[in-house]
Amino acid sequence: MLDHVDLTHPIEDGMQTYPGDPAVSRTAHATHADDGYHVESLSCGSHTGTHIDAPLHTEPDGDPLSAFSLDRFVFDAVRIDCRDCEAREPLDPKRLPADDVLADADMAVFWTGWDAYWNTEQYLDHPYVAPEMAARCADYGLAVGIDALSPDPTPSEQANDDEPTDFAAHHALLGNDCLIVENLTNLGSVGERFELRAYPLALGGDGAPVRAVGID
Repeated sequence: MLDHVDLTHPIEDGMQTYPGDPAVSRTAHATHADDGYHVESLSCGSHTGTHIDAPLHTEPDGDPLSAFSLDRFVFDAVRIDCRDCEAREPLDPKRLPADDVLADADMAVFWTGWDAYWNTEQYLDHPYVAPEMAARCADYGLAVGIDALSPDPTPSEQANDDEPTDFAAHHALLGNDCLIVENLTNLGSVGERFELRAYPLALGGDGAPVRAVGID
């Protein structure tokens, strides 16, 4: 029997979001005591928690999620161990495995270990995918996954003056129809090669939360 590993942050009231994104509110709308049944009210942005980015997210003429068939959300993923990285360190192409490892893959998953800082200020200062690394992944036709808020640097008070501020990794990937899965967690529970299933909610737009599952 195949092992199924949950790689998803749960959606919770007041959880961390990308700076400036809508806050997450999850409250009781109806209760057993008052109504005889329970219903929750959920308010959140399309890029809440563990989620997938469609090209439309950063590309004005990019496709929405509805343009992709369901099989595009199942990835043959190569996990790349980047846990030695420091805060706000760029991940460069030297970290990519050999061409023969990537030849039949369709996603590079960058395992930074930064999910340990989820829901803290330190989570903003994750390592990021350097523009040249994103371009190399796009050359291979690889989607990208990361256990951080973004493959690009996230704004914070610790930002360095030489960091890219133009969403270069997003443009390099989404501009080539290479999807992005952000805010993964628990990547230490899957192997160096695994299947990632990241089916989005049927919103059909610029992005959507997913239930990310790793299968060894």
